[in-house]
Amino acid sequence: MLYLKPANTDDIEKEFLFIRDIPLDENGYVNEYNGISRENFDNALDIIIANSRGEKLPKGYVPMTSYFLWNNDTIVGKLDLRQYLCESLENGSGHIGYYISPEFRGKGFGTEGLRLILDIARDVVPEEEIYLRVHKNNPASLKAMLKNGGYIHHEDDESYFVRIKK
Repeated sequence: MLYLKPANTDDIEKEFLFIRDIPLDENGYVNEYNGISRENFDNALDIIIANSRGEKLPKGYVPMTSYFLWNNDTIVGKLDLRQYLCESLENGSGHIGYYISPEFRGKGFGTEGLRLILDIARDVVPEEEIYLRVHKNNPASLKAMLKNGGYIHHEDDESYFVRIKK
């Protein structure tokens, strides 16, 4: 069974192993916790959870809830929902960022994970549309967005900027 679960302390060991191994930057998904030690992860998880409540945010950041995509008892992905846009997000990465572990790619987890986070976003995001960005060299992610009702709003040399109606 596939489901989303917000970052939490009950699943800390599995969350740690998953986050630690996400590359620093892959296709625009930035993981500041790449390679983090277990002893530093407790504090990092506290910050991740606080950020979802709008606490401990770096200057210029908006509240963001991190969800893990679980397939039964295995984490297969991480999806981040920024609860509203600021100018840098409106013209950048948008409301949602997501990462699917390489061994689970090409199996529909990205499409389904995005569908699940969109269900949450529709109740949280105040804007009329949900904003996403995808690098042009990541056609699988673009396909997942389009399958979930997205359309290409505009593009630049590096990225497509996708919108999904609420």
